[in-house]
Amino acid sequence: MKSLSHIAGKLQGQKMFQILAQAKELEQKGVDVIHLEIGDPDFNSPPQVIEAACAGLRNGHTHYTISAGMKEFREVAAEMTQRSRGFLPTIDQILVTPGANIQLYLAIACLVNPGEEVIITDPCFVSYTSIIELCGAKAVKVPLLEQNEFNVDPKDLRKAVTKNTRMIIINSPNNPTGALMTEEEIKEVYEIAESFDLYLLSDEVYGRMVYKDDRTQFFSPSVYDQCKKRTLLVHSFSKSYAMTGWRIGAVAGPEMVIQRMALLLETITSCVSPFIQMAAVQAMTSSQDYIDEMILTYRKRRDLIVAGLNDIDGIQCLKPGGAFYVFPNIKGTGLASEDFSNTVLANTGVATCPGNYFGEGGEGYVRFCYTNSDEKILEAIDRIKKFLS
Repeated sequence: MKSLSHIAGKLQGQKMFQILAQAKELEQKGVDVIHLEIGDPDFNSPPQVIEAACAGLRNGHTHYTISAGMKEFREVAAEMTQRSRGFLPTIDQILVTPGANIQLYLAIACLVNPGEEVIITDPCFVSYTSIIELCGAKAVKVPLLEQNEFNVDPKDLRKAVTKNTRMIIINSPNNPTGALMTEEEIKEVYEIAESFDLYLLSDEVYGRMVYKDDRTQFFSPSVYDQCKKRTLLVHSFSKSYAMTGWRIGAVAGPEMVIQRMALLLETITSCVSPFIQMAAVQAMTSSQDYIDEMILTYRKRRDLIVAGLNDIDGIQCLKPGGAFYVFPNIKGTGLASEDFSNTVLANTGVATCPGNYFGEGGEGYVRFCYTNSDEKILEAIDRIKKFLS
């Protein structure tokens, strides 16, 4: 039998699902596992969104639709962008996609040639590196350091640019650190992209999940060119509307780029299910109080987990400005990231994600997702504290 392709041989997937599999295996053996390893909201999707999808199914919206997305969806998404980012993109600047991961692939595949470079951070969301390599490009990493509150230093970013650089990817609020970039930091990154004529992909899937009592409010680089020249704005409904299983998102960018991305999407998946698009329209047009209530809950949980982790010898944890992750320094425990997660899971039943899964810069750290109840978070902290004492 012939061997697999070189591309198939490079695929690594998302390693946090390996932790989830280990945790599920323990549960099957009767272990009471507390899940803090996967970034999946513990809230259910809004009821009006579910009803909109059911209505779409009942009314026969089960056929093909245009690859770029239903006109109604793109019009509403444009209006939502105007409310949240301060500019109104045309509907030809918006592409509807099955989630945000594929937006990353479509953008890189359409804009970066094999052998060219994409600047990302270290640590970063695991799919960035995999997709870049899948497209035959090279990932160039700049560090996110704890002493800089896990935000990129523009000096490091500028030094990383070469004649082969094609794109910069930023993610604020950040996965895995929860860090939130300031307006000044965002502006500096955009100016670097502009000065070297690079594309800037801004992953804003956690853009609604910001704790406004912290450093700043959320800010997007898309305001500088209104996604008309170099900026691509990546958005998903997964986190902000608790719709991870629906696989629905939208990306805004220059019309020419979006047109090419739409053709590639058409080649791969044809289109996004129309009844799911109708549900997403309902999510955008109905009351946003649901999100506000989630944010208040997450902020309380964040404060609980940060205080609890900082009360454990050998662990230091910054308070993040957004998303639903903390990224504590566990070097004081004497354990490497994977050893910590594996040992804690085996001995306490608390599932976490090793920091080095997100890049070499994550070694010595562990990601905790506070997508669980207050009671479970406090119990997890208590178990870990007793185990390490």
